[in-house]
Amino acid sequence: QVQLVESGGGLVQAGGSLRLSCAAPGTIFSINAMGWYRQAPGKKRELVARIFSGGRTNYVDSVKGRFTISRDNAKNTVYLQMISLKAEDTAVYYCNADGCCPPRDYWGQGTQVTVSS
Repeated sequence: QVQLVESGGGLVQAGGSLRLSCAAPGTIFSINAMGWYRQAPGKKRELVARIFSGGRTNYVDSVKGRFTISRDNAKNTVYLQMISLKAEDTAVYYCNADGCCPPRDYWGQGTQVTVSS
């Protein structure tokens, strides 16, 4: 099972910062969108931020102005810079990419982000 490789989660105090990284292996190509989802205990997985190959981005309203997604297309890597973290940002964060082949969504194993208040 081909998976994306995530890093950068951890424990941080409210108001702090973290940077998540996610790399897609070379066996995944023709990637269009890459993004980050999160799932808090008892809640559905939600899209946090996404970036397309041309650079267009979108964010869930709750993170606008605090999170920045960026991408290195040459390295098939996506980053999520998170600042001004809040307790409600606590969740497992999953990296996602739609690529080939086969053409489908690829996922990382998840990385825990815990924000203490």
